[in-house]
Amino acid sequence: MFRFSIKQLVATAISAALFFLLARFLSIPVFANTSLTLQYAVLGFFAAVFGPITGLLAGLIGHALTDLTFGYGIWWSWVIASALVGFASGFLLFKVKIEEGELGKRGILQFIIGSLIIHLVAWGVVAPLLDILIYAEPADKVFVQGLIAGVGDFAFTAIVGTLLLVGYAKTRVKSGSLE
Repeated sequence: MFRFSIKQLVATAISAALFFLLARFLSIPVFANTSLTLQYAVLGFFAAVFGPITGLLAGLIGHALTDLTFGYGIWWSWVIASALVGFASGFLLFKVKIEEGELGKRGILQFIIGSLIIHLVAWGVVAPLLDILIYAEPADKVFVQGLIAGVGDFAFTAIVGTLLLVGYAKTRVKSGSLE
């Protein structure tokens, strides 16, 4: 049975808001409506801790709000890719007991390697193909955008997202320990 807790709902709202704020106000423009920010590091962290539905909704809502406020309308191909990143990131630490303070080197590697694959698929395949199919964008442009976004977003996620996860795990009570 599917359950979505109040804790997950609050985490979704917070992560969508942070995604929006980081994308809207702390972005570094790099190429044709493509910017790099910390939004995917935060999305990866929240998704890994609170699960795939939190990640999916935070990526979807956060990216849609960002696009709305930039004035060029919602770019659904990239919103869908952001939702995919959040959803897939929610499975990265599925078997790791991060709520009990367990992360370790294996969990960190799992998060980093998984993030690499997720960002390559989302920005190297999904977003560019949807740009071509939905908006008839030129292939060379959208694949360059995807490559730039994918590399930058992965780098931020691998570094900052991992630091957030390590810090979070250190605040949790270890399994079998006394409080």
